[in-house]
Amino acid sequence: MFAVIAAILFAVALLVDLLGADTGPIFDAGTLSLAGFLCIALHLAGAGAWTSSRWSNRRRRYARR
Repeated sequence: MFAVIAAILFAVALLVDLLGADTGPIFDAGTLSLAGFLCIALHLAGAGAWTSSRWSNRRRRYARR
């Protein structure tokens, strides 16, 4: 999930940079790129899998009984 969010952020950053849109001092291509890098780091750390793997393993374990 974080990888998809990162790809969207990078695409928006690219469009902002290519179009030269003046979006303000906070919301610019650099900020969007850093947010994309944060999402990639979370994805590589497995942040999206922490909660889903616990619940899916528990459901499988109890389904067998």
